[in-house]
Amino acid sequence: MKGFFIKMGLVIAVAAIVSCKKQYSTLKNVPAGNERKIRFQLYTNQDFSGDNSRITFSIFIRHTNVILFDSTFASMQIKDIPDAAHKLVIEKTVSGNDNTDLAAGFRYEIENVGFSGFIDTSKAGNPLKIIDYAFQ
Repeated sequence: MKGFFIKMGLVIAVAAIVSCKKQYSTLKNVPAGNERKIRFQLYTNQDFSGDNSRITFSIFIRHTNVILFDSTFASMQIKDIPDAAHKLVIEKTVSGNDNTDLAAGFRYEIENVGFSGFIDTSKAGNPLKIIDYAFQ
């Protein structure tokens, strides 16, 4: 009986992992070597030193409805969002998308409050886009 529960747990774990795969796509017919960088900068200009609420940020890059990159930060307290002098900086290189506009930005969820975000556009041919987000 113990072996049955171990096997069932393994089957459930494998099914959960397989079902959570994201499909990343690159655009076709674009010469290799066309790279664009998106630099995400996160900070705040306000004093949240007394705010212990939990917040979770994620960043994304997409072309129309195709997600090229999506990543979530570890949850933190709002009071721990760094100031402008200590901002979080993440840079992502996206290959093969030189001739298309891209949308990129931040999403965040404040625990027991809700969701919000910020989206910007990187125009076609732009080799570097900085998404500078001052949380308020």
